[in-house]
Amino acid sequence: MSTAAWSPVSLAVVSAGAGHRRPTRLLADRITEAVCRSLAAGGARAEVEVLELHRLTADLAHHSAQGRASLDLREAVAAVVAADGLVVATPVLAASPSEVFDAFFAVLGDGVLAGMPVLLALDSGSRRQPPDITQVIRERLTGVHAAPVPTIVVAGPADGPAAAGGDAGRLRACIDRAAAELAAAMRSHRR
Repeated sequence: MSTAAWSPVSLAVVSAGAGHRRPTRLLADRITEAVCRSLAAGGARAEVEVLELHRLTADLAHHSAQGRASLDLREAVAAVVAADGLVVATPVLAASPSEVFDAFFAVLGDGVLAGMPVLLALDSGSRRQPPDITQVIRERLTGVHAAPVPTIVVAGPADGPAAAGGDAGRLRACIDRAAAELAAAMRSHRR
């Protein structure tokens, strides 16, 4: 295989949960591993940058109030804009994404993510998802002109590390399908 076939692609992982080792971040990590495997199978190596949005809560509030972005917030936006693809994981609270998810994507300018392939993952406290929540979140991403892949990963309480075989297998299959879609979209987007 030629060296050119293993050219790196940039994957930004945006986690809008409460932090490292929490369910949303763990879900994002599982998805990231699957995306990297899919990219490697197609001859690409992924350079991954993980953005924990909870660390930017004060910066996002300051931007909302005063319209000025801190250095950390500007660097986070730059990492997302420069990526070849995104994994966006958010907890679903009261039938909507986390506030930090909304605040971060509100900072992005119109069209700045034009055509950017995005894999959306929802970490839900409930096994049953309100039917319109995936549509609401998908619309928020297409509002910044991103291109979400068809499969949305939805994990509930039964999908944790100790999940029974059937639930674990369902989530794993969904993650693998979405990861393959994102890897293919990233290769197409890069051309």
